[in-house]
Amino acid sequence: MGRKRESERQVLLREFVRLLRPFLVLMVVATIIGVVGGLATAWLLSAINDGLHGEEGVTWQLLARFAALCVVSVGGTAIAGAVNSVVGQKIIAALRKDISARILRAPIASLERQRAHRLMSVLTNDVDTVSAFTFNFSGYAIALAVTIGSFAYLLSLSAIVFLMAIVSLAVGILINIISRRVWIRDYEGVRVAQDELQKQYRAVIDGAKELKISRPRRSRVHGMLLSGAADNIAALKSRAMRLYWIADGAGSGVFFVVIGLLIAGRNMLGIDVAVITGAVIVLLYVKGPVEQIASALPVFDQARIAFGRIAALSAEFTQHEPNIDMTYPGVVVPGAPAIRSIELRGVSYAFSGDTAASFALGPIDLTIHSGEMLFIVGENGSGKTTLVKLLLGLYTPQAGEILLDGEAVTPEGRDDYRQLFSTIFSDYYLFDDLAYGALPEEAAPHLQRLGIAHKVSIDGDRFSTTDLSTGQRKRLALVQAWLERRPVIVTDEWAADQDPDFRRVFYEELLPEMKRQGRTLIVVSHDDRYFHVADRIIHMANGQIVVSRLTQEEGAKEAAAGPSGGG
Repeated sequence: MGRKRESERQVLLREFVRLLRPFLVLMVVATIIGVVGGLATAWLLSAINDGLHGEEGVTWQLLARFAALCVVSVGGTAIAGAVNSVVGQKIIAALRKDISARILRAPIASLERQRAHRLMSVLTNDVDTVSAFTFNFSGYAIALAVTIGSFAYLLSLSAIVFLMAIVSLAVGILINIISRRVWIRDYEGVRVAQDELQKQYRAVIDGAKELKISRPRRSRVHGMLLSGAADNIAALKSRAMRLYWIADGAGSGVFFVVIGLLIAGRNMLGIDVAVITGAVIVLLYVKGPVEQIASALPVFDQARIAFGRIAALSAEFTQHEPNIDMTYPGVVVPGAPAIRSIELRGVSYAFSGDTAASFALGPIDLTIHSGEMLFIVGENGSGKTTLVKLLLGLYTPQAGEILLDGEAVTPEGRDDYRQLFSTIFSDYYLFDDLAYGALPEEAAPHLQRLGIAHKVSIDGDRFSTTDLSTGQRKRLALVQAWLERRPVIVTDEWAADQDPDFRRVFYEELLPEMKRQGRTLIVVSHDDRYFHVADRIIHMANGQIVVSRLTQEEGAKEAAAGPSGGG
């Protein structure tokens, strides 16, 4: 357990240093300026006390020193706060971009093992928590400088007063340390509960229709799961903050006890009135910065826990695919070089897990020729989607290899290989912008042909809306794929959400037209009434394939004899 904690700390420190490195010099300079301003504030207290009790009274020199210290104090605090706030936000921006880049560079298999609500919780809750701490960092540094300067001034006034103040500060720190051991467990519990809350938020939003229909499930999701998570977070945070405020009150009480002892024991301690007055002014003033430092403890703990979760997620995505370019290329001409063939040679892939979740595909031997229309069919769970992900280069074969035009696809070339494909997955994400380099006038005829021109228009380089029915959204996704002009188009159950007319148009008009354009088509389908349009059909069962060749002429004869079934 100790080694695990140490490893987590090392990961946390390494990630923090890596993100901080580009801004370290600017942050250190700004913090030093803030510290100087804080020390000037403590010196300002000395000037005030001298003005009140100095033998010479208020002199021009004293006023000049007072004015200069005011400028340094106010200016240093303002400069440090402004610069560190900017730096802090740059660090947060870098953190957000870094996490997103790690997700994009991670293998798809690694992403699929993650829970979506956990990723969103890290990207929102944890990053915002770290952001709040970085925003206030300069304030904490300045408060620390004011405290150090004030205690140094107390030492110059009287060793006894300084000793009493140090003892009170030590007692307050001890109270906070003891309290912190308790509240830190509560904050860790809060962070775990926030994952569950994010999960239930997704259930409420994504499952809104199902929850409308089912009163028992709605009551369980809201009344037990979501409310339970929300109440748990509230209870844990309340207990942690209650303990913090008790500790804070106890620490403040110790300061007032010291002030009371100084006033009550003035004659007994033999301390000059000017010293007592100066000490009381300093103690009353420094109480604010000390409380600010104390208030940083729970914020720091929350930020540390949040950054630990970020570092843990980053550590899970340390393995990344090579040559995943994140730079924006500017103007891109759509399309990709023509291909001759894609070959899977002895390809195998297996999912690890318990017996119920395990599945193995292959070994698969398959060659797809340029311009071919290939249908992949089979029962649910037969391995169609896994085969498609291997073909697309989204999964890396655990055995065997994929060849493009006779050349093996290497890890370094896999991302270039993937650029050959336009895809519409069954769980696709619909982007609202046009394919890179596509001209608006190219989109309009396709929108008209697919029956969505009355709802969707072109607004600059974007579609005017994606708020469409399920079938219409898939038609818009097909427009996207068409405009990309890539040599291979892969669709996964595209026609499942289409009415009979558009289903016929897809199989008997659109697919043949794309084939005439030289596109290679890979179609996952259950629509056996349209199998006759394929050049070849691959039947899949239990992770294996059976290849049956079917020419369009033979398919037409079967279709004339009568369809065998619908989609």
